[in-house]
Amino acid sequence: MYRSCLPALLLALSVPLAAQEPTRSTAQERRTVALTIYNQDFGLVREARDVTLGAGRSSIEFRDVAGQIEPYTVSVRAADGRPFRILEQNYRYDLLSPEQLVQKYVGREITIYRWNERTGRDEAVQAEVLAANNGVVLRMGDEITFGFPGRMAFPEVPENLIAEPTLMWMAEGAAGRRQVEVSYLTRGMSWRADYVLVVNDSDTRGDLTGWVTLNNTSGASYRNAQLKLVAGDVQRVQDEIRRARPEIALRAAAEAADAFAEEGLLEYHLYTLQRPTDVLQNEQKQVTLLEAAGIGLQKRLILAGQRYWYRTQTGELPSRQKLGVFLEFENRERNGMGMPLPRGIVRVYKADRSGAQQFVGEDRIDHTPRDERVTIKVGEAFDVVADRRQMEWRALGSCTSESRWQIQLRNHKDEVVEVDVMEPVGGDWTIIQSSHEWTRVDAGTFRFRVPVGARAETTINYTARVRWC
Repeated sequence: MYRSCLPALLLALSVPLAAQEPTRSTAQERRTVALTIYNQDFGLVREARDVTLGAGRSSIEFRDVAGQIEPYTVSVRAADGRPFRILEQNYRYDLLSPEQLVQKYVGREITIYRWNERTGRDEAVQAEVLAANNGVVLRMGDEITFGFPGRMAFPEVPENLIAEPTLMWMAEGAAGRRQVEVSYLTRGMSWRADYVLVVNDSDTRGDLTGWVTLNNTSGASYRNAQLKLVAGDVQRVQDEIRRARPEIALRAAAEAADAFAEEGLLEYHLYTLQRPTDVLQNEQKQVTLLEAAGIGLQKRLILAGQRYWYRTQTGELPSRQKLGVFLEFENRERNGMGMPLPRGIVRVYKADRSGAQQFVGEDRIDHTPRDERVTIKVGEAFDVVADRRQMEWRALGSCTSESRWQIQLRNHKDEVVEVDVMEPVGGDWTIIQSSHEWTRVDAGTFRFRVPVGARAETTINYTARVRWC
């Protein structure tokens, strides 16, 4: 049986605000703080703090929370096990600023001080603020004016303006100094993975370094925090309203590596930094994720076709077709790898004859489990080109054709290269005749893998029959 929570809810809503002045809890009272950051622009903050409770019901200002906190995700519990509960929570984010201060004084009088050069002192003028939209409109005596030069002075800070985002709690529990554990989700925290791959002279080995880049625009700083990162696509219900993110200037801090420890978390992967670190507001921080030396690489030159070429008479295709240049490696322990790789951009470098590292291309990889193959496209070949010609084509029916093809591969390099010719066909297909051995890749693709000699040419001829309906 379910017991209704309505009486307790009505009681909490009817509770009057505590009469005593609220106690304040700031970052100075933090005992521990831990951050779990997701690569979807949000993070989980967990911290333990000391708070002071008065007798009966107490008001607590819980300060130094993230400006982009999602207040409906706040969880509070007492760390010492003694009775403690939150009866009411308010999130105050109406922050003190010159614009907000003037807005709050609409309909009230303020003092304006104007410098008098003749007397050499400020002269005070009383004025009523009539409006503060795109400028301040004042009533001064019997006149309405705006743009009045002078320094505005306000008698006090309005109660509903605060210097920083604050959680206001009405709490009930045993009086005295207490330790509470608070957790909440906040936007404005994100991370991404970036990789640097340095290949050797023969393109057979490489050194891979992975970097984690953290961005904190949440509105709060967290010092000496335990840091965890979650890689994976975590489902979240999207709110209709999004708070605008402020534009900021980021500063970078590259940190020496104390390795991340990796573990599974449901269907995601969790990376824990093995030391505390500072995650400051408006900071971009880089931490080493992994380092692997001498991993085995395979370079592939790939010429890709198009399936629609088999369904019509194409005539002459563009000459000197480009071949994609790809690097592949296995994410296995025997290859010096074996850690699940978060998605990110891999940037590839290679040394020139002088030994200087040169940038040779980049590609984006998706989340990659261990024991999977990673493929990176670094660019297109310069010295290996291809010409493709449809030598014959005839229709065998409304959706069946037979075509004969010639592919010329020309290698202008001083060493032998191997080229993969990938031919997507689609439908039902048969290779009737071929000058070179071919391999069925899948139901709609076949491949030629042929060597091309140094400064030489290789020609592939084949005939394909295709039915696509």
